Amino acid sequence: MAKIKVQDAEITLVRIDNTDYISMTDMANAKESVSRAADIIKNWLRNRYTLEFLGTWEVIHNSNFKVVEFDHFKMQAGLPSFVISVSEWIEKTNAIGVIVQKGRYGGTYAHKDIAFEFGSAISVPFKLYLITEYQRLKEQEQQQIEWSARRELSKINYHIHTDAVKHNLILTPQQISIVYASEADVLNVAMFGVTAKQWRDANPDLKGNIRDYATINELICLSNMENINAVLINDQMPQPERLQKLNQISIQQMRVLQEVENRKKDNSQ
Repeated sequence: MAKIKVQDAEITLVRIDNTDYISMTDMANAKESVSRAADIIKNWLRNRYTLEFLGTWEVIHNSNFKVVEFDHFKMQAGLPSFVISVSEWIEKTNAIGVIVQKGRYGGTYAHKDIAFEFGSAISVPFKLYLITEYQRLKEQEQQQIEWSARRELSKINYHIHTDAVKHNLILTPQQISIVYASEADVLNVAMFGVTAKQWRDANPDLKGNIRDYATINELICLSNMENINAVLINDQMPQPERLQKLNQISIQQMRVLQEVENRKKDNSQ
């Protein structure tokens, strides 16, 4: 569940089966009072153009859509006596583009394509702001996904790196955990200038570890350094020499990554 603000109105989004649905109820409330929201949705649904839009969307996206029932509704659409609820539309046609949720975040929700179309029933500016805020939310989510992916890549490479330690340094079982932590700190010191303990001591109120607060560029650099460190360990390079070399690599790579980022910003302006 997430919320976006559109013209001072909070609009709820829920994700079902990896698909976003936007609250039509919240959208209708932005135009009228809560008591009128259901009527706004019902009046929009009984419109012939709306039914054709919904039916076409279902034909494209829903292989189980009941086209015969849809044709029956379409024939009646526009008549003064024609009234249909969202629940009836879903039940009779097996539609998936709109859903009715119960409970804490109850209400009528629609796939983004349909929600954007319904936005026109609120107002054209509302529809455009809704699209803009939804796209902004998706961009933020994508950035978080990219950060998480790089964080996981860093963790995977760390296992590669510790494996190289295990197979190339002669250690007693008691030494293994200490050397692992020390090798991790080789990267921490090379990248951040502090060990994991020094960072924790300096940031007692923060949860997690130093890498959880790294930037995307720092995580990219760490991922590369872990691979390089594994190679250097395989080559039997002493730890002090590796630390110095990794520090030089981190400075160089961060400079390159920053230059790329600056060029992207300049091109977007």
